[in-house]
Amino acid sequence: MQTSSKRINSDQSKNKQKSETSEEQNLPQLWQIIRKEVESEVKNEPMLASFFYASILKHSTPCHALSYILANYLDCQTFPAMAMRELIQETYDNEPNIIHNAKRDIIAFYDRDPACDRYSTPMLYYKGFHALQTHRIAHRLWLDGRRSLAFFLQHQCSIVFGVDIHPGARIGSGILIDHAHGLVIGETCVIEDDVSLLHGVTLGGTGKEVGDRHPKVRKGVLISAGAKILGNVEIGEGAKVAASSVVLTPVPPHTTYAGVPAKQVGVPNDPKPSMMMNHCLGKDNDKT
Repeated sequence: MQTSSKRINSDQSKNKQKSETSEEQNLPQLWQIIRKEVESEVKNEPMLASFFYASILKHSTPCHALSYILANYLDCQTFPAMAMRELIQETYDNEPNIIHNAKRDIIAFYDRDPACDRYSTPMLYYKGFHALQTHRIAHRLWLDGRRSLAFFLQHQCSIVFGVDIHPGARIGSGILIDHAHGLVIGETCVIEDDVSLLHGVTLGGTGKEVGDRHPKVRKGVLISAGAKILGNVEIGEGAKVAASSVVLTPVPPHTTYAGVPAKQVGVPNDPKPSMMMNHCLGKDNDKT
C-alpha cells in the first residue's frame, strides 16, 4: 500500500509539473535539467554510477553525450564505437539543428508518455529516441551524398533497435516514437513536427512503384500501434489513425480514421491528437 501511494503521489506530481511548464521554458535549460536528474540518480542507484557518469555527467554538452550513447549502441566490428562517435560528432558540428531537434524530441517523450518520468529517461533508455536520433545522422549523410554510410547506419539501427527508417525519409522535430519496435518508414515519407507514432506502424508503399510513393504525415497527427499507411497519401494535420487500421486513401485534417480499410469514424476532441495520446474511439474520445 505504501509503494502504491508513493507511485500515485509521484504521478500526480509529474502531471502537475508538466501542466505548469512549457517547451519554451524547458528547452534552453534542458541539458542542465538532465544533468541534475542524473546526479540525483547516482545517489539513488550507486550501482549504476559509472553508467550515469559515462553517459551524461562527464560530458559538457548534450551533443557530446548523445554521440557517446549512440556510438556505444551502434558499435560493431565493421565500425567500432570510437569511429562511430567521431562520425556522429562531426555531423552534429556541421548541422547544429540536429541537436535542437533532439531536444524537442526529448520534451515530446516527457510530455506525452506517462511512463517517462524524467527528461533524462529517453536519452538513457528509450530505443525509440535512440533510433530517431540515429536516423537524423543517417539523413544528414544521405543529403550529403554519403549514401553507403547512411545505409549502413540504417542497417545498424534496424539490427540494434528493431526500427527500420530509410535515410531518405524527412522527419520533423518534437517526434514521439513510443515503444518503437517494428516501426517501418519508407524513403519518400515526410513526417512533420509534433507527430506521435506507436510500435508496429508502417509508413510504406503499395508495391513496386518508384518515385514519390510514401505517406505524408502532417503536424500533430497520432498514429496508433500497428497501423499501416500505404502509398503516397496525405494524413492531414491533427488527424488520428486508430490501432491496426490500414489506410489506403488520404485522411482529411482533424478526422479520426479506423478499420480495414480505414474510413472516417469521428473527429478528435483535440486539435493535436499527438499531444493527448488518446488512442480510444467512441463518443467520449471523438466527436461524431
